[in-house]
Amino acid sequence: MSKKSNKHKALPIYLVNGPNLNTLGTREPEIYGSTTLAQVEAMAAERAASHGYALVARQSNKEGELVDYIQEARTHASALILNAAAYTHTSVAILDALKMLAMPVIEVHISNPQAREDFRHHSYVALAATGSVTGMGTFGYVLAVEAAVNLLKTRASKKGKSQ
Repeated sequence: MSKKSNKHKALPIYLVNGPNLNTLGTREPEIYGSTTLAQVEAMAAERAASHGYALVARQSNKEGELVDYIQEARTHASALILNAAAYTHTSVAILDALKMLAMPVIEVHISNPQAREDFRHHSYVALAATGSVTGMGTFGYVLAVEAAVNLLKTRASKKGKSQ
């Protein structure tokens, strides 16, 4: 399938960001850098487009809205990239929503949670994610797009071989 035909047939990749990520660029720049959320979304959208996918970006500080976005992805997305931020470590509701997805789910964290406070070492998201990208700064979002596209291509290839 060419990039051009893929763009018209494939569902977009969803990028969902959780609480406080709307303040990227000014919030704790020693941890999260100086790149804004708008710049992160633009980088991810550009990389997705290079593979023939649109990117739908969402952000919320509210747990229920994040669950709504994940549920929306069930029928409107081909893959989900999620930085649940603090809800990573606390939200069974997000975990339950993720378990409903039959698509690649890539967990992203700008910092490396394993190198931070103990409470950040547990991830409910990881229990349902296909994989994760952590500690790569905001470039991790670009890597997450690459991972999602790779997984989608692998799944399509396996599906084509089984037919």
